[in-house]
Amino acid sequence: MGKIHRTILALVAEERYVVGEHVAERFDERGILEWQAVAGLADGGLMREKPRDKPNPTIEVREMLPDGMAFKAVWSYLGRSGVAKLVTVHFFDEVKP
Repeated sequence: MGKIHRTILALVAEERYVVGEHVAERFDERGILEWQAVAGLADGGLMREKPRDKPNPTIEVREMLPDGMAFKAVWSYLGRSGVAKLVTVHFFDEVKP
């Protein structure tokens, strides 16, 4: 577990997170509920930590829906605000445009 991952886990556990407009649209498209992505972070598997991402460092986490379907959630750390941000979610079998 990396430093950014630990920081984001702690912030989400303290309910110090925001949900971006982009991910809100992805929730609707993919039938994922916000609570599922938030709750799934704690048990999710860290796939990648990207501390040099701009404008904010990010992590990619493999999470699971209650029905067992896996998806990737991208979270970022907004250091100036001291909050985590859920950036996007997608299923692994989705075709990129």
